[in-house]
Amino acid sequence: MHTYRHAARRSSALTRRALLALALTLGACACAGISGTADAAAAAPGVSTGASSNVTFSSAVVLGSVDPHAQPTTYVFQYGTTRNYGAQTPLAPAGSGDASLKVSQTLTGLQPLTTYHYRILATSPAGAKAGADRTFKTGSVPLSLAIAGVPNPVVFGSPFLVEGTLSGTGSADHAVALQANPFPYLGGFQTVGNPELTNASGGFSFPYLGLLENAQLRVLTIGKPEVSSPVLVEGVAVRVTLHAHATSRRGFVRLYGTVAPAEVGALVGFQLLTPGSSLNKGGTVVKGATASVSSFSRVVHVPRGLYRALVKISDGAHVSAYSAPVLIR
Repeated sequence: MHTYRHAARRSSALTRRALLALALTLGACACAGISGTADAAAAAPGVSTGASSNVTFSSAVVLGSVDPHAQPTTYVFQYGTTRNYGAQTPLAPAGSGDASLKVSQTLTGLQPLTTYHYRILATSPAGAKAGADRTFKTGSVPLSLAIAGVPNPVVFGSPFLVEGTLSGTGSADHAVALQANPFPYLGGFQTVGNPELTNASGGFSFPYLGLLENAQLRVLTIGKPEVSSPVLVEGVAVRVTLHAHATSRRGFVRLYGTVAPAEVGALVGFQLLTPGSSLNKGGTVVKGATASVSSFSRVVHVPRGLYRALVKISDGAHVSAYSAPVLIR
């Protein structure tokens, strides 16, 4: 009986020691687990979504800050027209320091007059963390004008068109006006004809009749915002006619014609047209005829072929021009 009690006391003591050891082990594990979680939370990147700047109709700069907490960290800016974003900037390094780092990225290819959501997202071995959602709104596309003369140059006495496009936000159904400043460009721009409204795509076309000499042209918007096209110089080419008449001398032909408006003293060259080039076959000068038309005439020795006359102008009021071809048989 005494032996049994002694064995029981020994067994009870062993059990108490085992339970105590187990409790200590579990406690240590629990403490280790809590400590590990705290370390992981402390090591996660710190992030803050900053403001936006330099916002245009198609781009913006977004700002933020990242604290790597001594872990190698990268970041992106997520952006889009909703909180689902849908796009992001290229992955960029934030280093592995232990202090907040200011960062920025430029967003491009944005739509005008659109609200965009954005936020910063940083990632390290300890995990990822996103900053708060912020927004900005892109601006309108500035209006701009482009014009062209069709044709340019225009033959003296012929009509032409001033065509163009008003581009930007609000370009449709916008009033525009055509202005001209004829050679020698000292009188200043004056409005020609009536204003027009641009079409749905911002296009417009002004007919122009009676342009007598080279002129500077421009198109302006009416009302706000005030926008002007670049200045276009529309050239007026002299109108040249050419005729051929046989003479009593074999192989000689009289080449004659007119130049409008009158360009007394201008040089006239007769050219034989060959495949891919032309050959000079003599010339003459323009002489007086009437107040509005001058003439030229000369007997030349020419072989058979297709000819044209080139009248060269150098007075600045008009530009040089060719006649229609004439066939000499």
